[in-house]
Amino acid sequence: MAEAYPLAWPLGIPRTEGGRRGAAQFKTALDPALKNVSNSLRRFGDATGKPVASIVISTNYTLGDRSPRDPGVAVWFVWDGAERCIAVDRYPKIEHNLQAIHHVLEARVTEARHGGLQIVRQTFTGFVALPSPEMFGGKTPAQLLGLDGGGKPHSREDIVAAHRALAKQVHPDKAGSADEMAALNAARDALLKGLSA
Repeated sequence: MAEAYPLAWPLGIPRTEGGRRGAAQFKTALDPALKNVSNSLRRFGDATGKPVASIVISTNYTLGDRSPRDPGVAVWFVWDGAERCIAVDRYPKIEHNLQAIHHVLEARVTEARHGGLQIVRQTFTGFVALPSPEMFGGKTPAQLLGLDGGGKPHSREDIVAAHRALAKQVHPDKAGSADEMAALNAARDALLKGLSA
């Protein structure tokens, strides 16, 4: 599962370039936007009869940097037996991207109420968070994290530590790129999933 910080952007979802982000019509502040997303996830689980679990709201927000250069938000969660992610970065403020995710979730609640579970499952195929091998640049997830070698299994602590060390180099705020960070996050997630398989 993704971590709350730094932003864990899902593979295969294009990023919005900083200069192309548009102003939002939302007036919602950060705390109410977080509450709206949490409430929408609960309502979505209730409406589908499939509870939402393992929720992680991933951003670059810290107490020291409340308006990071990359305001993207990725909400990761498990629903209907699969890890899902809804990610938005089209607005220049974290709270507005959160509010957009709230509206996406509310649309899924409406689908569940009027179209049933099958309609929501069809819609949600686009939100399944599965890394594809080509996204790792021809390397295995372990190789990408610098963990390949020795033939021994890697612990959760090994995987998380390797990810954190490399994230300091490839994060977009540290002269890296969003694609490099997404591949690094996906490699970590793939290896962690392998531990629980």
